[in-house]
Amino acid sequence: MHPALKSILRWFDFGHLPDGPIRDTSTLCHELAYKMADSLPSNPELVAGLRKLLEAKDAFVRSAVLDVEGVKEA
Repeated sequence: MHPALKSILRWFDFGHLPDGPIRDTSTLCHELAYKMADSLPSNPELVAGLRKLLEAKDAFVRSAVLDVEGVKEA
């Protein structure tokens, strides 16, 4: 595995998150990231796509956190 690919995939780990919606949300993004990494050629475009997915994952997880905390509007 190319070092750049390995480097970005580590940010999709979810083992540190509590069980429930926050972890579930992160798990979905982890699964997609690894599916893309396994099925597409390792090149700069794959890394760029994963970087954008990582940004989206962070926003999705923040949304789940707000929901768990009972925040209706951010």
